[in-house]
Amino acid sequence: MERLRKIIVTIIKFRIAIIAVLAIAMGFSGYNTLNKLSVDNSLGIWFLEDDPSYRAYIDFQQNFGSDEIFIAMLPVENAIGETEVSALKELHQRIEALPYVQTSFSLAKAKYPIYANNIINFDDLYNSKRSEKGLKNLFSKLPNITSQLVTKDYKNQFFYIQLNPTPTVEEERQDIAAEIRAIIEANYENHYLTGPPVLNEAYSKGIYKESLIFGVLTVLVIAIMLLFLLPSKRYLIISLLSVAIPISLLFGLITSLGFALNMISMLIPTILMVYSVSDAVHIINIYHKEGLANNTLTKVDLLTVSIRKSITPCFYTTLTTFVGYFALYLSPLPAFKNMGVFTCIGLVISFILVYIITIIGFSYMNLNFEKAKPLLSLKRWNQTAFIHWLNRITWDYKNSIIVGFTAILLIGFYSIFQIKIDTNSRDLLAEGEAKQDLRTVEIELGGSNRLQINISTSDGAIILNKEALKSLEKFQEKLETNQFISNPVSVVNIKQFLEKRTPVLFQSNVSEEKLKSTLSEVDEKDNSFFKLFSEDLTTAGFTLTLMEGRTSQLNQVLDDIKIAFESSFDTKDYKLKINGFAVVFAQLNSFILETQFKSFFAAFFVAFLCLLFFIKNLRTTMLVLIPNVLPLMILAILMTILDIPLDVTTAMITPIMLGIAMDDTIHLVHKYRKSKRVQGTAEERMNGAMHYTGSALFSTTIALVAGFLIIASSAVPSVRDFGLLCAVTVAIALITDIFYLPALLKKFDR
Repeated sequence: MERLRKIIVTIIKFRIAIIAVLAIAMGFSGYNTLNKLSVDNSLGIWFLEDDPSYRAYIDFQQNFGSDEIFIAMLPVENAIGETEVSALKELHQRIEALPYVQTSFSLAKAKYPIYANNIINFDDLYNSKRSEKGLKNLFSKLPNITSQLVTKDYKNQFFYIQLNPTPTVEEERQDIAAEIRAIIEANYENHYLTGPPVLNEAYSKGIYKESLIFGVLTVLVIAIMLLFLLPSKRYLIISLLSVAIPISLLFGLITSLGFALNMISMLIPTILMVYSVSDAVHIINIYHKEGLANNTLTKVDLLTVSIRKSITPCFYTTLTTFVGYFALYLSPLPAFKNMGVFTCIGLVISFILVYIITIIGFSYMNLNFEKAKPLLSLKRWNQTAFIHWLNRITWDYKNSIIVGFTAILLIGFYSIFQIKIDTNSRDLLAEGEAKQDLRTVEIELGGSNRLQINISTSDGAIILNKEALKSLEKFQEKLETNQFISNPVSVVNIKQFLEKRTPVLFQSNVSEEKLKSTLSEVDEKDNSFFKLFSEDLTTAGFTLTLMEGRTSQLNQVLDDIKIAFESSFDTKDYKLKINGFAVVFAQLNSFILETQFKSFFAAFFVAFLCLLFFIKNLRTTMLVLIPNVLPLMILAILMTILDIPLDVTTAMITPIMLGIAMDDTIHLVHKYRKSKRVQGTAEERMNGAMHYTGSALFSTTIALVAGFLIIASSAVPSVRDFGLLCAVTVAIALITDIFYLPALLKKFDR
């Protein structure tokens, strides 16, 4: 007690210096944040560098070209008109002059094979001398290729831009996208632009916008609520400073260390604001109650008493919340790891600064506790009467409450196993131009995602033989029947085209050596967008087009491809390798499941130990823990009923909510346990604890719910689900704290 008093006196003594240091630190942090804060939504934030699937994806890009591809759909009068194709040629020149562009592709560059004199030559697919009828007839013989160049009605052209697979692409993606868009707009007034670079740019812009909106809304909502909830308007400044300063310092740290925001970490400011104000409200509530009860105490003594009574429960609530977020560090996903680490750092900063700020703020405040009142009040609200009603209900109907809530607990446990694990890439994108362009292009093109399939010989032999070609053709036929796959392109398309025009090349008496020597020149002479062979001719490539969609669909496609391969080839002689963004994205399901198990059980175990150390009684600890698990079970029920899957955002909920659910419980139980020194029944002790902590419990819950509802206003569907589920879970946690927990303690805690 005396040591605590000395610390408080020292803080008050040096308050001017502390204020100056905090002001300088905030200025530095603000400058860093404004000038250095960046956004990174690249694939790398979801995967560790040594992850096998991610490494395979990087290697694939180095060998077969980047799948950072812009897709432009250009509405025109006549897609095969001379004027329109000439415009494409001009666009190629401007685009390919850019240093970060590897190649571009359209009807203006596409070629088709001609077999003559035992060699394959390539001629321009578009030829102005050819009649329109002749062009359409030629296009009909190469449907998988030409469908990616023009739409069926010849009213749109497709233009592809492939970026170099370099690290700078990630850092400069927004600038690159802006420059490419400007070039296209200069040539085409109407256009639709999509592809991974465009979608990532949209993610980044959305994060900047929503981070700003969330921050402003959270401050406004918290300020309005505090005018209702705080016992005096004079506490408002202290509360808001407790919110602003920790957030500012944390973001200064994040930017100083060179980290960027992403769609997960953008939630940190809103979350920390709510947590900070929750601790501040608890401290203010205790300070005010002690001021009312001990009007003879000096300010230093009052501060000492208030901090001594608040610091233990606030420390444990911070600790359990800390555990919930730190559990995310166990996730294999870097975005979750960073979210967990930086939120934990923010919690520590917030816990320390909330006390320093409140001590300094109270030291300047001369308040008449008896006359103090909120600036705004709900006249019809009678907290004392409500708490009396709660205590009567939880005593008279404790058995019914226990049975009812326990039944819900069991139903929730069953519901856990019914929750789907699925990430929809479309749900990561807000409504807007980018999403609308994506829909429009995919309707006409059949997809915007590229998938590369490589089939190679097991012994390193050249794959261009008659047996292999038959198997490749059989394999492609199976791919073309798959509902999720559009326009597979491979050597099969070239073979089928030549077979119709030059059947002599594929007669039975043609030697495999001749077949090899002619077909091997396809990639060398064809200035094509599609990679048909590896340089050593041991591997045949298939380029597929997929719709943006769910990871479950991608996994189904990958399984279908493997089945098609096994039924078309002798797996002893041939190997299958699937590459591309879609393959890596499909791995998210397993990572999300791993995150759930690791983070939840780690959070649960550590939370149990914290409660046991805090309560120092195993039976009471178990009684307290059960109501805190119940909100998670109800969460599982809601996700099952509403068909909300676990995805890259909602996967964070369970460990976080476990920590949050315990916060109010700890404050309530702390006062309940302290009351054991006073003779009385469990009912009497709980009644006293509810009266002492009730206003703070309701206030902090309202603050948390409001904060998460702000997140639920996100334009991004996945983030919106996260905010809504968190808000509901926090509200349920309060219900279990005021009904289920008191009933259990009154029944079993003797």
